[in-house]
Amino acid sequence: MNAFRDPPIRPEYELAPALPVAGAAATQRIPASAGRSPRTDLAWLRKAGMLLVLAALWELLARIYDNDLLLPSALQTGRALVDGIVSGELCGYILVSFAVLAQGYLLGIAGAFLLTWLAVSHRVGRELTETLTSMFNPLPAIALLPLALLWFGLGKGSLIMVLMHSVPWPLTLNACAGFRAVPETLRMAGRNDGLGGLRLVLQILIPAALPAILSGPKIGWAFAWRTLIAAELVFGSTSGQGGLGWFIFQSRNELFTDRVFAGLAAVIVIGLAVEHLVFQTIERVTV
Repeated sequence: MNAFRDPPIRPEYELAPALPVAGAAATQRIPASAGRSPRTDLAWLRKAGMLLVLAALWELLARIYDNDLLLPSALQTGRALVDGIVSGELCGYILVSFAVLAQGYLLGIAGAFLLTWLAVSHRVGRELTETLTSMFNPLPAIALLPLALLWFGLGKGSLIMVLMHSVPWPLTLNACAGFRAVPETLRMAGRNDGLGGLRLVLQILIPAALPAILSGPKIGWAFAWRTLIAAELVFGSTSGQGGLGWFIFQSRNELFTDRVFAGLAAVIVIGLAVEHLVFQTIERVTV
């Protein structure tokens, strides 16, 4: 019985930690390709192969159809694209489009910021934002072009008005959805740490909702880019200068079908470049 009442006390001992080699912890680095699989590394090669296959099919179809006016070959389109870039003509049209796009896109982001602030600050603001997005988000931006032409005439103001309509609604919807998806536990943890108002938004809500917030500008950019090209196809020239859509429309009037396809290819290439070089880089750095 005494053995159960007074169990023997085991002697204490210490284990000395293994000392690392001097400087090993400082020099050890995780390789850049640690989280990457060979399949991911070869993704760009597979995509390039797909594009080459599509170009080959296009070339074959154009040769079978044998009508350059209706369907130029991939080689003819590529030659027209290179000639337009080398001569600087196509680059000039692209710069005009980007100048207008930047103004309308930034103004649309400012409007989306205002709507999102109203939605997260007060119940009435949230109801107002939901009403406005339900009304105007389904409305195509290009449908406002006749009204923009009536108000601002054939100029940059009409294009900017159309772009301002196409940008804020996807940004606002994604940002509000991201804020609503933030768990209440995170909000309570922030309040317990003394955060409130703007500090709670900056340190808790925005980091938690960042994936949804960043998807809004990406969608808004796609809407703005195709809306601008469509609007330029209608009247295109602003202050005597035309954009990329006007280049496509003018080439069609002159029956230069290869230049039409070159302009369309430029639209696609610019869209892919902005998607991969800008938005995916921002997501990789932040999210």
